[in-house]
Amino acid sequence: MTQWPARLVLVGAGKMGGAMAQGWLDAGLAASSLTILEPKPSREIASLAASRGIALNPGIALPPPDMLALAVKPQSLDQVAPGVAGIASARTLVLSILAGKTVADLTARLPQARAVVRAMPNLPAAIGRGVTAAFANANVTGEQRGWCERLLRAIGAFYWLDDESAIDAVTAISGSGPAYVFALTEALAAAAERLGLEPELSMGLARGTVEGAAELMRRDSSTSPATLRRNVTSPGGTTAAALAVLQGPDGLQNLMIRAAAAARDRAAEMAG
Repeated sequence: MTQWPARLVLVGAGKMGGAMAQGWLDAGLAASSLTILEPKPSREIASLAASRGIALNPGIALPPPDMLALAVKPQSLDQVAPGVAGIASARTLVLSILAGKTVADLTARLPQARAVVRAMPNLPAAIGRGVTAAFANANVTGEQRGWCERLLRAIGAFYWLDDESAIDAVTAISGSGPAYVFALTEALAAAAERLGLEPELSMGLARGTVEGAAELMRRDSSTSPATLRRNVTSPGGTTAAALAVLQGPDGLQNLMIRAAAAARDRAAEMAG
């Protein structure tokens, strides 16, 4: 089995960085291997560090680690990079989850770095059910790819990409996708209220329906979503009437295509 990196520095421990750290530790990464740099650690991160013996903002000069994981907000890269550039040596693997920040952006700010992996996880990583896709530049070794796979599979499903430009599309689909599902739940609850149901009942029906449908799709993974949809749609019935609207020219599929394109284009604009 692929080994864990012997020394890993995580820069940024907000919701996603914190979720990754928790997932890594739960999957067997030694707490002594992990250092977290987070200027404003949450109570959860402070408690995790204290309970597991993780070095949190040690306040000393750090030697170059095997892996430097960047999980700060993309707009914070210019502010953060000078402080960590010195520990990103030519032998350090840089793992970035910064949306829109290319390999070229990262190596320009971390001039000693050679091996870079760009990854895009999503919020369900917090419960070990994330989806992550990643691109490795040509300097990433087989061992370093193994580190990434082990770390990122610890928080959910994982896929390698052959083309860095695909990261922007991944960001638009799985990276931002949980927000689309939450928005769908809100819209379904709002529709229930428009039909005369009470707000609490409306939200309960909407949440339960989305959660149940997602769990059914997970458990019956060999059946396509299209087949599952057809299985619950009786010809001429109530579901068919609703789907005639959702699948119309201005319906859900075309709307989702436009929304995903907007997210992809924004990710591309964030480069530099």
